[in-house]
Amino acid sequence: MSSDIDTDSRSSPTASSSIALECVVIENDDAPNECAVYPRDADRDELMTTWITAHDDAFVELESMR
Repeated sequence: MSSDIDTDSRSSPTASSSIALECVVIENDDAPNECAVYPRDADRDELMTTWITAHDDAFVELESMR
């Protein structure tokens, strides 16, 4: 699953960029499942610091929201 998110630059109100994101659901046996979101083009070093996770009660299947 991936998504493109447009973000605006704080330094220039007219500048914008597109960031391609990937996500993966991590299924845990002894803890809530997690969804990790990270930049699609991140290299190995960037993946160590450029990500966000959400626990299972904070995300839903895309199709359930359409």
